[in-house]
Amino acid sequence: MSDYMNLDFIEIQNLDIDIYLYFMREAFIYEQMKTEEGREYLENCWRIKQTKPDRKAIREKLKKRGDS
Repeated sequence: MSDYMNLDFIEIQNLDIDIYLYFMREAFIYEQMKTEEGREYLENCWRIKQTKPDRKAIREKLKKRGDS
């Protein structure tokens, strides 16, 4: 997080907790986006978090399955 925000550790320590957690999350995402494995991990996290079905994607998949 120090590199991401360009702050020293004392400055980071003095951040409010909500600001610290926000930038910690952003720094983690930034680092993960640098590699293929990281991007796959983030995509899986996003997918697992979804609670509503992607009806359009389901219809597309069923259409393809019906054409086979």
